[in-house]
Formats: sequence, C-alpha cells, structure tokens
Amino acid sequence: MKIYDAKPILVGLAIFLGITTFPFWYNGGKASPPPEPKLDTPVISKMEKKECVASKDYMRKSHMALLNEWRTEAVRKANRYYVTAGGKLYPVSLQRGCLKCHSNKADFCDQCHNYIGLKPYCWDCHLSPQEKKTTTQVAEGE
Repeated sequence: MKIYDAKPILVGLAIFLGITTFPFWYNGGKASPPPEPKLDTPVISKMEKKECVASKDYMRKSHMALLNEWRTEAVRKANRYYVTAGGKLYPVSLQRGCLKCHSNKADFCDQCHNYIGLKPYCWDCHLSPQEKKTTTQVAEGE
C-alpha cells in the first residue's frame, strides 16, 4: 500500500506533536515553588494561641467549600455564626471573619490564587479590602 503525499503528512504530524507537547518538554519537569502565605498581620501577631476556624490542612484544601457553606447558612438560613469543634464562635463573614485576621490579601489570598491561576468570585459581591502600606513597602516605593 502506498501513501500519497506521505512527506507533507509526516511533517504536519511532527509539527502538531511538537506544538502540543511543547509545554511539557519546555519546562523539563521544573515547577515554581508553591507560595508561603504570610501570617504576620497585626491581629494574628497579638493572638496568644494562633488558631483559625479549622486546621491548617483543611483550610488550605477546602476553604472555598467552607466559605460556600457559610454563604448558604447566612443567606438561606440566617445563621450568622459558626461554632468550631472547640466551641469557639466566629462570625460567618468573609470581611468580618476571615479578613479580620488575614488583612494582608495581597500576601495571603492573592499569592496562592495567582500561583494556581484562579480568580475567585468572592470579589464579585464583596469589596476588596484596602490594605495599608507598611513602612517597608513605602521605603521600597511600592
């Protein structure tokens, strides 16, 4: 069996495979290191016992599920407070709850969201917090 126009077909296949596999071999298996969110806010530094509404691992993996659950509880059931397993009471609010402690949105939220290329829809409804520049940022000209 003879394939007519075999050379252009094989060249086209080679170009196609080169373009589609380019992201894999260009990186060579190297990935940028994951970000380390900064927890050095004034509210957190004043805490005797540094704890969040859930464990660090849970919050890293499932904070969006928790926020969605909070939204449902607050909007549909008028439940405005969340009680942790330890019995501590937190307001069910992104701005009055989470961002009260994590006031450094650029160094905390945005750092991880930008790393994975995610633009969360939190800011479609909530106002983005206005961060105060630290003396280091002012000195660096940011």
